[in-house]
Amino acid sequence: MERKYAFSWDLLGDIEKGRPNLGNTTRIEVYRLMQFTFRDIIEKHVGKEETDKIFYEAGQLAGSAFYQHMITKTDDLNNFVNQLKAVLRELGMGILRVEQADMEKGELILTVSEDLDCSGLPEQGYEICTYDEGFISALLENYSGKPFIVKEIDCWCTGDRTCRFSARAVNQ
Repeated sequence: MERKYAFSWDLLGDIEKGRPNLGNTTRIEVYRLMQFTFRDIIEKHVGKEETDKIFYEAGQLAGSAFYQHMITKTDDLNNFVNQLKAVLRELGMGILRVEQADMEKGELILTVSEDLDCSGLPEQGYEICTYDEGFISALLENYSGKPFIVKEIDCWCTGDRTCRFSARAVNQ
């Protein structure tokens, strides 16, 4: 099937050329406006579960491309985490913290504070960072070579003040 919008990093464009006055900054409301209107329309068409699958998969695609373009490959977990912390903070995506990590078991608990998706939103009674789950899953897979399932277990929208994720390697 021929695809009109197959993702490539080139689609991010030449920001300096295209936005000589505004540059690479915008307000978080613009990001959320796009994300939540996409989510609403997709959910109307395919339902909540399929929408969550689409957002998780989109997060995985983004996380994989992000790793390939923003992270220097390393076998050292601390080096990987430090690189990731620095670039997420530099880009204003969030503040990463690893609470627990046992790579031999393939289990991690990590938090992202001040994240793009939900920090500051009203309580909804459910987690909403499905895109982030996929994003983190791909980052961990690209680092380790093993697929990971990531699930948000705490969220700003459930009354917590950070998003907490459980990551578990898939047994192959």
